Amino acid sequence: MRAYLDIETAYNGVMSVLGIYRQDRGIIQLVGGGISDIALYDALEHVTTIVTFNGSSFDLPVIKRQLHADLRAEFAHRDLLHECRRRGLRGGLKGVEEKLGIARASAGLSGRDAPRLWDRYEQYADHAALQTLLDYNRDDVVNLALLEAILDANGPLLANPARTVKLW
Repeated sequence: MRAYLDIETAYNGVMSVLGIYRQDRGIIQLVGGGISDIALYDALEHVTTIVTFNGSSFDLPVIKRQLHADLRAEFAHRDLLHECRRRGLRGGLKGVEEKLGIARASAGLSGRDAPRLWDRYEQYADHAALQTLLDYNRDDVVNLALLEAILDANGPLLANPARTVKLW
């Protein structure tokens, strides 16, 4: 069982949203004070592999620091960032998605918007900002599953992106 995981953080580096997509449960989003080790482990019940994009350098260390949960020690981990780079796909998740034709409802937003949206929610109870942040995080975790499927289906083809015309 796989879980696709992505976090968003506030300006101070504290997690504001921890999103998980599981094909058997759908999207699970822990928000603000609802982010805890117990809720995280409940969301990861029966999971064997966690899939991230740059999770080795960002998501998993932040989770370990803030929740004292060492997910790398407890689960297999697949970081799609490194697989994309080995196949000639550069840039962040949004850039890779664009190159591969993966759409997102939250187009136009980037990771730099996440702290701003969280700040608007916390300071002004702006529920529209929170919903936008949750939609953005949802796109991140769902698109990780799509990206993984494309990488698995097109392995060697992506080694030469100039040859890649159609990926599905």
